[in-house]
Amino acid sequence: MAEPAVDNKLIDQMRGMVDRTIQRSIKGVQFVSSGKAPVGLTPKSEEIYRIPIILVMATTNRGYVFDLLPGQSLVEYLLDHGFDVFMIDWDAPMSSERGLSLADYTQDFIPTSITKVQEITGEEEVNMVSYCMGGVLSLIYAATHLNGPLKNLVCMTTPVNWHEMGLFSLWSDERYLDVDKLVDTLGIVPAEFIEQSFEMLRPAQKTAGRLRVWSEMWNDDFVRSYRAFERWGSETLPLAGEYYRETTRELMWGNKLYEGELVVDGIIANLANIKIPVMNAIAEHDHIAPYKATKPLLEKIGSEDTHEVVLKGGHVSLIAGPNAVRRLWPQIDVWLSERSV
Repeated sequence: MAEPAVDNKLIDQMRGMVDRTIQRSIKGVQFVSSGKAPVGLTPKSEEIYRIPIILVMATTNRGYVFDLLPGQSLVEYLLDHGFDVFMIDWDAPMSSERGLSLADYTQDFIPTSITKVQEITGEEEVNMVSYCMGGVLSLIYAATHLNGPLKNLVCMTTPVNWHEMGLFSLWSDERYLDVDKLVDTLGIVPAEFIEQSFEMLRPAQKTAGRLRVWSEMWNDDFVRSYRAFERWGSETLPLAGEYYRETTRELMWGNKLYEGELVVDGIIANLANIKIPVMNAIAEHDHIAPYKATKPLLEKIGSEDTHEVVLKGGHVSLIAGPNAVRRLWPQIDVWLSERSV
């Protein structure tokens, strides 16, 4: 009997699948037992541009997503391109800090951080590159400190029109959310509550990610990146109760930042008063800070020097990971380099 013809392509595919299955099984054990992914590893380097950069993270997240892995680090990228880089990395509030408010963040913590950078660098002016709620805090700071020292501001995935926050707007509706009961009872809004709020926007996302990492377990680079992002995503920070109450009432319900009516520590934080150069980076498919919420920023500020970047991608992929390295970071570099000498 004649033997069937051999399909070399099929044989190669099967061999590859066997090899990946073996590697997946071996590396799966390593993955489970390997502990937390190392992050935040970039050392300081020599700077070229005079004005230092302060990275401002969202208050629900740790800042090391900006310095995730070699080759996937915004800190590393900016240092390599000649900037002096600093970061505001928020700590989880203690029970005694339940009363922290928008004023504490924008009139105390950010100004204190700027003063420290000024002392270290000897420079009066600073740039800010801010993410999500970090961008909101930076905008409030800029609108209430009109005479400097903020020179340039980059906002990434920063909500301005809070009535366009999609499912967040629905779930946070005052008909359904008793924010006073939540805050008065707990004092500190737990990280689990914040994390579940994010997960409810895309309930299957975490499961889909784990399925994909299993299928890519043979790929060391993919697994290394996944582990770092998974660690960052699972280390959500709790929020001070008064800060959560204020952002819910003043921003989500009242939309006062958008309307120019927000008052912080007795000062009106009107975006129209911001005259410094502002770059606004928007993700087309952002499920946390939707396009309609982030788009109006440049229409609201009073600056004549503005730049908008709209890119495909989501809330995190816009600012971190391989796509960010190729698409957004070079634009931040070019835009800031022309304004930081």
